[in-house]
Amino acid sequence: MEKKIIQIQTAFNSEEEVRRIANKLIEMNLAACVQFFPITSIYRWKEQIEESKEYLLFIKSTLKNKNKIMEFLEKEHTYELPEIVVTSLDYVSKDYSKWVDEETN
Repeated sequence: MEKKIIQIQTAFNSEEEVRRIANKLIEMNLAACVQFFPITSIYRWKEQIEESKEYLLFIKSTLKNKNKIMEFLEKEHTYELPEIVVTSLDYVSKDYSKWVDEETN
């Protein structure tokens, strides 16, 4: 049976932190793959417009790991108010879905 694949998005302010988080998620079998890349964010925070360099993460996993990943990110995140967004993917190729499931068991 195919498992529901999800993608979780969050951002951190340093590449070192991103690599630490990504490696832990993989080591704990909570994620099959974590992709990241540098971005620039502009946002309002505490009545000020801010601009910062960040690293955006895309975490690939299964729905069964969602709560564990959310708890992990909320505990490990250094931001006061981290962005943590879960997207349920409508279509994932059968072979990729199987691989994600195998890597997160």
